[in-house]
Amino acid sequence: MVVVVQRVQSAAVTVAGETVGQIGAGYLLLVGISKDDTAVEVQRQVAQVAKVRLMADADGKMGLSIKDTDGQVLAVSQFTLLADFAKGNRPSFNNAAKPDVAKPLFDLFVQQLSAELGQPIPTGVFGADMQVSLVNDGPVTVVLY
Repeated sequence: MVVVVQRVQSAAVTVAGETVGQIGAGYLLLVGISKDDTAVEVQRQVAQVAKVRLMADADGKMGLSIKDTDGQVLAVSQFTLLADFAKGNRPSFNNAAKPDVAKPLFDLFVQQLSAELGQPIPTGVFGADMQVSLVNDGPVTVVLY
């Protein structure tokens, strides 16, 4: 499982011209589920996202977690995070979970993160052609494995 965390001032995801999820200040999460992931990995990543300190404290340092602030979270599934270029310039996605495995794990990730943070987590539409817009804050972008 790969989670790209981008600290944002705002973010939105649209499908076919319609906004399906949006947030103000907080985290935009791009979530890639691998074929080897399980509910245990989901739980580990939820804890990591909730605890990672990327939000600015009173001194402007990255000293606060999303739980320490009123920050919001937008989660978007993105299988392309599992791209493998070992055999050339065209990506292989053999490491990405198939949709019938990935969707329930992504849904579990969103459900558990929502419970951990005590707030709803808007998402994109799994498997859809989505357009994601954001105002990156910092910029701060990290990858959690």
